[in-house]
Amino acid sequence: MAPQDTSTAVAQPGDLKPGLTGLAEDWSSDQRTFKNVPWGKAMMWIFLLSDTFIFSCFLISYMTVRMSTAVAWPPVSEVFSLSFGGEPIPLILIAIMTFILITSSGTMVLAVNYGYRKDRKKTALLLIITALFGASFVGMQAFEWTKLIVEEGVRPWENPMGASQFGSAFFMITGFHGFHVSVGVLFLVLIARKVWRGDYDIEKKGFFTSRKGNYEIVETMGLYWHFVDLVWVFIFAFFYLW
Repeated sequence: MAPQDTSTAVAQPGDLKPGLTGLAEDWSSDQRTFKNVPWGKAMMWIFLLSDTFIFSCFLISYMTVRMSTAVAWPPVSEVFSLSFGGEPIPLILIAIMTFILITSSGTMVLAVNYGYRKDRKKTALLLIITALFGASFVGMQAFEWTKLIVEEGVRPWENPMGASQFGSAFFMITGFHGFHVSVGVLFLVLIARKVWRGDYDIEKKGFFTSRKGNYEIVETMGLYWHFVDLVWVFIFAFFYLW
């Protein structure tokens, strides 16, 4: 009679318990959940989650003030209009800014794609193009601020066109987002320089390093940039179209 096998079977990666119990056990093991996930990428996701809460608080506060104020809210389509040939065009500058930022998401996707292929020159070039789009956006936002402050007399504590909260909400929300874009432009240029020099091909020591021959920092930067673009879509919808 053959002896019985009393050895304990080794659990395989796919041998999970069904239902919520299996889900809890799976996510309770960091080795299983975050296996092969770069540390910088995981930390970027955590940062973006915290930033989501901040922007959500800003937009919810704006909507609360907008709906509760007894003073008339300025007509946004007229406030942010520009004249070409004597005829004002509502939100034309904001539309151009939105187009530029969405286009920059496309160039960022291409940069990540060529980073996967380890095409050093195309990756660096697309990062620079993305940075130029971002810098153009910030420049247009600076023009928009100048127009409101100098020509319209809007201040964070005062607004001659209606509700005084308009100025504080506008400068707080767009300023915080513009700061994110400016920081992103700076980091895009720094990473593009390192990619162009081949730092990631030889694993050169310094800031924003990664494993040899790995361009994972480009993907991490792409997460940040896409988040900035997505936040602007919400700002555009709630602040400029409402």
